[in-house]
Amino acid sequence: MPTFQNNATLTFNGRSVQSNTVTGEITDLLTGTKTAPVDVYRQGDRIAYVISLVNAGDAALTGLTVTDDLGAYAFGTETLTPLTYLDGSAALFINGTPQTAPTVAMQDGSLVFSGISVPSDGNATLVYVVTANQYAPLGEGESVVNAATVTGDGVFTPLTLSATVTPDQTADLSIVKSLSPASVVGGGPVTYSFEIANNGVTPVTESDSVTLTDVFNPVLENPTVAYNGATLTSGTDYTYTAGTLTVLAGVITLPAATVSQSATGEWITDPGTGTLTVTGTI
Repeated sequence: MPTFQNNATLTFNGRSVQSNTVTGEITDLLTGTKTAPVDVYRQGDRIAYVISLVNAGDAALTGLTVTDDLGAYAFGTETLTPLTYLDGSAALFINGTPQTAPTVAMQDGSLVFSGISVPSDGNATLVYVVTANQYAPLGEGESVVNAATVTGDGVFTPLTLSATVTPDQTADLSIVKSLSPASVVGGGPVTYSFEIANNGVTPVTESDSVTLTDVFNPVLENPTVAYNGATLTSGTDYTYTAGTLTVLAGVITLPAATVSQSATGEWITDPGTGTLTVTGTI
């Protein structure tokens, strides 16, 4: 809180004496919090922020400005901004009642909301959404610290509110299926390939109990199933009944993805991969 000091001078008969110095403190009536309801992200995810302002005074605070740095951080001699504002996402509530959205602008790389008021003995809530862009850190132990500063008449000391979000460290799987050849004579051989990728920085182990199920139509006859080139055993590693293939839990494992930051600051993910092949005739 800001403090102030003063003293008095008493002059008499050509002399002067100083009083003692008194110290006071200016207490701000505006308090607030900033939160991210979901505090983990992956690149491209949307992140919502909620700024709650409370006015304990007897007069409304009007014309306030909220300036958000969008998580900007130093990278060499550059400043990188890991969050991108989602246009049109801002919403304002006064004592829980929806209001006209505040004015939004970009200024010197920061996001600026203006024209916000907080009624006496009341509250205002600002909600907005950003996207984690290519500069949002992905490595273990990394984070985005997003700070917002509230200024305006009646706010003696700028109010700084921050929230921290971290990259999601769990496994993140995707799968792409292909067929070769795409055109086959009845009774001819075909191979289905399943390219499985882990875009998360945590490996997939047997304890994750990943399974894969596919219903082949037309039915695939006498299938041979392999994972990463190793032939799997029917009944132990997979089951196949009436055209339905199920790769059992624990067979599919995947290494963690590796993440790195390029010379220009972009975060890059190199996924851990595995390939399942199913060969038979139709």
